[in-house]
Amino acid sequence: MLTVYKHDHVICAEGGLEKNGKVVRTIFSFIVDGMVVDTGPKNLEKELIPFYEKNTVDQVVLTHSHEDHSGNCPWFAEEKGLPIYAHSNGLDICAQDTPYPKYRQMTWGKRAAFKALPLSHTIESINDSWEVIYTPGHADDHVSLYSKERGMMFSGDLYVNPQTRIAMNSESIPSIIHSLKKLLKYDFDSMFCAHSGYHAHGKKQIQHKIDYLEQLYKEVANLYITGNTVIEIREKLFPKRYGMIQLSDGEWDTLHIVSSIVADIEKRNLHFKNK
Repeated sequence: MLTVYKHDHVICAEGGLEKNGKVVRTIFSFIVDGMVVDTGPKNLEKELIPFYEKNTVDQVVLTHSHEDHSGNCPWFAEEKGLPIYAHSNGLDICAQDTPYPKYRQMTWGKRAAFKALPLSHTIESINDSWEVIYTPGHADDHVSLYSKERGMMFSGDLYVNPQTRIAMNSESIPSIIHSLKKLLKYDFDSMFCAHSGYHAHGKKQIQHKIDYLEQLYKEVANLYITGNTVIEIREKLFPKRYGMIQLSDGEWDTLHIVSSIVADIEKRNLHFKNK
């Protein structure tokens, strides 16, 4: 099922991952000024293609290469011949067939290989210029897109929600904090998140998330320096066992939140000792 609406002249296509008749995960694809920002997953292809064909588009930009964002890129490349842009760190991933585990294939569909072009520091849409901001943490090829003229930010998966409760093994909470702070340097109100959609007061939402993550960092640090192990810290701060942990065979786990913070603490301590 696809719901389409507009905010600040951005066309938002909202799809959902359903389980037992309920939407358990939303995913967005956006069109702004003829530019598609993220294409949604392959398993929404039947709903998204008619949506794209009703609108004028001339290029695709990915906030990152994960399959729930790049799933319909092969259609744009093969059927429309449109250029697709991604951060240079993600080009090799884009060129691979289904480069992700079985459970993710079942969740989002099997994304075929496609050729992506490297993003520069800016990208031009029909009438606007967008600054490409490198914002790693969720993924090594993650970018955000900013229009000074529109006072608008596309944040990909950097924000998602104000409180992180589980993370992928490739994610880094300290890097996410750094990337979120980078966005605060820009002047914008509207924020478009690939999983939570439109936020009228985007900078405030980002600050709320920074506050939460920095407090979480302090709690992990306090427990670690008093002798708790990573697993013990996880048990104290995140006692809930999410079904995603078992489903993903540990690729998603609350443990990764703690371990990424502890790794940063140890890195800082080593740097201090070597000074």
